[in-house]
Amino acid sequence: MSELQLGKLESVHGISPVFMQRAAVIAVLSFIFFVAMMVAFSIRQNLGYFLLATAFLLVQLLTLFGWLMQRRAEFRIYENGFTYQKQSCRWDEIESLDIKTENGLVGGGKTNCEIRKTGGKKIVLNESLHGVDKIRQRIRAEIEKQGMRDEG
Repeated sequence: MSELQLGKLESVHGISPVFMQRAAVIAVLSFIFFVAMMVAFSIRQNLGYFLLATAFLLVQLLTLFGWLMQRRAEFRIYENGFTYQKQSCRWDEIESLDIKTENGLVGGGKTNCEIRKTGGKKIVLNESLHGVDKIRQRIRAEIEKQGMRDEG
């Protein structure tokens, strides 16, 4: 389904700035520790420092890779539907919207939003999207509109 069939673009929701900031802090700290361990290795010539430096470099590379992959995940709302991660969906294709909360040990629970399409496919939105509450409200409103049209 092309974006032309979905109508005019109304809003774009990228990754939340909170998650971007966390990734940036982890990348900077892991680089600082990588450099510190390389300096310690060059001074003391101990293999343990080299292994620590390698681990910090891997943490930094994986964080940056994940950050770049998340930046591509945009939720775009159009007049007649939405697109998310190479998937498109018209409003009339949505069967249900389920909100699931998982309890966590630290920082409360995580809330995931599961969109079930009529064909059985599922699209899962998590809190890493900026404005996920607005997205949920819009989808819920469109589902209610579709229900009114079906009854009328």
